[in-house]
Amino acid sequence: MSNYTTGEIAKLAGVTVRTVQYYDSRGILMPSDFSEGGRRLYTQEDLKKLKVICFLRDLGIPINSISEILTSENAEKVISLLLEQQLLVLQEEIAEREKQRDTILGMQKELKGMQTFSLENLNDIAYQMKNKKELNKVRRNVLIIGLFMDVIEVGTFILGITKGIWLPFIFGMIIVIALAVWISKYYFENVAYICPECHEVFKPSFKQAFWAKHTPKTRKLTCTKCGYHGFCVETYKEEKEEA
Repeated sequence: MSNYTTGEIAKLAGVTVRTVQYYDSRGILMPSDFSEGGRRLYTQEDLKKLKVICFLRDLGIPINSISEILTSENAEKVISLLLEQQLLVLQEEIAEREKQRDTILGMQKELKGMQTFSLENLNDIAYQMKNKKELNKVRRNVLIIGLFMDVIEVGTFILGITKGIWLPFIFGMIIVIALAVWISKYYFENVAYICPECHEVFKPSFKQAFWAKHTPKTRKLTCTKCGYHGFCVETYKEEKEEA
C-alpha cells in the first residue's frame, strides 16, 4: 500500500500543505501512520477522504458538519446525494452557458450583416434573440393548423371528385375559412414589429398587418411612434407586466 507524506498528499489532492495540516488539527483527516522520523504518513484511502472533504468544503459545508457526515452511519448515501445535487447544478449551469453561447453566436451573425452599428441595433438584436423561441412556437402552431386545413380541403375535394359527394367539401370549406380567420388573429395577436428608424417595438392594427407586403421575417408597416413606413422586423409580442 502506498504511503504519502503531507506534501505528497497535498499535491495529489490539489491543496496546500497548510490545508492538510489544518484538517489534521481539526480531527477530520488524521494520518494513518508515522515514519521512524515522526513524519505523518497517509494512505490511498486517506487521499480519497481528503478529496471528499475538499468537495464538501467547495459546497460550503462547515468543518464541524463535515466531521459529522464522515462519521455518520449513512455517510456514503449522504455524499452520494450531495454529488447528485451538484451534478444537477452543473448541468443547469452548462445549459445556461450554452444558451448564452447561442445568443452570442446569433448576435454575431446579425452584426455581420450590418453596415452600421449602434447601441439601438444591439438592443434590437438582443430583443429578437430573447423572443426567438416564442416566435418560432407561434409560427410552428400556424404551420400545424395550416397543414390541418390543407388536409380538410384536399380530402373533401377528392371525395367530391371521386364519389360525387360534395356536402363534406362545403362543410369542410366553412371549417377552413373559420380556421383561417382564427389563425390569422392568433398570429397577429402574438407578434409585434421593430421599427428600424426609432427602434420602437409596436403592434399594428390587424387590417394593416394582414394586407401589408411581407417577407418571412419582415412586414411593410407604418411605425406608430415615428411614422416611418417601410419594412419592419417581426418579433414575438411580450406580455407587459401589470404594475
